[in-house]
Amino acid sequence: MENKRTRTVSWEDPNKTLEEAKKLTGYDFLMRVFEGQLPLAPIQETISSRVVSVEKGQVIFELKGEEFHYNPIGSVHGGIISTVLDSAIGCSLLSTLDVGESFTSLDLKVNFLRRITADTPPLTTKTKIIHKGRTTAYLECELLDAEEKLYAHAVSNCMIFR
Repeated sequence: MENKRTRTVSWEDPNKTLEEAKKLTGYDFLMRVFEGQLPLAPIQETISSRVVSVEKGQVIFELKGEEFHYNPIGSVHGGIISTVLDSAIGCSLLSTLDVGESFTSLDLKVNFLRRITADTPPLTTKTKIIHKGRTTAYLECELLDAEEKLYAHAVSNCMIFR
């Protein structure tokens, strides 16, 4: 095969980060990762997404479509898009949790509305916490370009552990 491309991915031990996460509020944990005091999650290194801001209830991720994200029909694979949306939803919820609280996604429904390729401008997430109760939360997330054009939309139910 001619013109074979390669990519190397490296990451740090995620168990170290997990132990630190248990001692902090979700927001403080995410800020330490954002500020480089704790390593990124391995999935971020794998798909080359990045966090561009952290606020309570809103963690914004950026996705720039790359050739190594492509599916067989030459566009960014839906799994990559879903991963970014799921990450934004999860981190936005995490940013509101106290020390000793955690969560897991119960489901994720994604609508893919526009084709994303390496020529697509960088896209960012915008998450809304629609409901946060004692044991469950319901969130939605949009993937938008700089002009607010919608590329994908997701909703998710999450279970909160106290």
